[in-house]
Amino acid sequence: MDFEYTTEEQTFRKEVQDFLAENLAPKAKRDQNFMADWLKKVRDKRWVGFSWPEDVGGGGGNIMQQVILKEEMAKAKAPPLGTCMMGLAWVGPGIIQYGTEAQKQRFIPDILDSKYHWCTGYSEPNVGSDLASLQCKAVRDGDTYTINGTKIWTSLAPFADWISMLVRTDNFGSSEAKHEGITALLVKLDTPGIEVKPIENMAGGKVFAQIFFDDVKVPVENRLGDEGKGWAVTISSLANERSSIGEVTAMYEKLDTLRALVSKVTRNGRPANQDSKVRRTMGVFEAKIESMRLNGLRYLTKQIKGEPLSSETSVNKLHRADLEVSMGDFAIEILGAAGLQLHNQQDAVDRGKWANDALGWPNVVIGGGTPNIQKNIIGERILGLPKD
Repeated sequence: MDFEYTTEEQTFRKEVQDFLAENLAPKAKRDQNFMADWLKKVRDKRWVGFSWPEDVGGGGGNIMQQVILKEEMAKAKAPPLGTCMMGLAWVGPGIIQYGTEAQKQRFIPDILDSKYHWCTGYSEPNVGSDLASLQCKAVRDGDTYTINGTKIWTSLAPFADWISMLVRTDNFGSSEAKHEGITALLVKLDTPGIEVKPIENMAGGKVFAQIFFDDVKVPVENRLGDEGKGWAVTISSLANERSSIGEVTAMYEKLDTLRALVSKVTRNGRPANQDSKVRRTMGVFEAKIESMRLNGLRYLTKQIKGEPLSSETSVNKLHRADLEVSMGDFAIEILGAAGLQLHNQQDAVDRGKWANDALGWPNVVIGGGTPNIQKNIIGERILGLPKD
């Protein structure tokens, strides 16, 4: 594994650093127009959708340039490169690969311009981790599909305008080839017959929702890919998300925040960061995050060689799930009773951030596949164990 950067890569890193020095104002000096100005500037640089082909409005950046861009943005704690998170991570790549020219022209510019949010409709009640067993149905009649069923644990649905969803259009009741007969549809969430019911987490947040579809009419032109081939569309999109390096960056940022916390609270009459147990625990967190980073470099090496990513990326997802819960519980333990205070309650520390994180972990632990799903993937596809 070669850790050295080429001259071209170092030049690009300098370009990103210079841009940030010129355009990223300190938080205290940002006005109400800052975010809109920022999004326009990074869009003009084609850094939103940087990995996407230039002919659809992306930046055409290679893999190493993508890594460098994300690293420098993370170091500077810059705002996101676009706010249509699901659109950039999953939906957009699927449209680029499988969409018609009309779909690309209709949806890709709006995703790049952060005009609205997308969500993805995969999980269903009573289906569990076996996504191929989904039962939400769409029946075609001429140029229209009629959808009936429900989706659950749909991230960002309470704020989204569109959903990219999987429905069953054929093979009803067959157990031989469950992956066949699944179709991907792009559906506007204000379509008559759709009801979005937010799911409130223990901290009061409402990131997930259950969505009900009652005779919802969707034009055939909103189908993504061929009918009955939605499984391939989804696997391709999920592989794009799994290859991201954002999880490691997010965990290092959380570790830095936790370091600041243990430096300003006391334990047994002295600063918590001088306590041997606290220091050991922080060391374990850092070691696990570093192992995630090194795993990420393995994935990156495969990508550079043109090799497809597969089940091994579940390892980092499982590590992050464990870290999110462990770091949240540790912060609450360090803070004692004050750690249970939410938001702006009288004794809340850091405006209740730690209680909110500890109670709101399902947002990142469940999102993208629960730990049990990741363990099944690792056990069955990497270790060769019998299927669950």
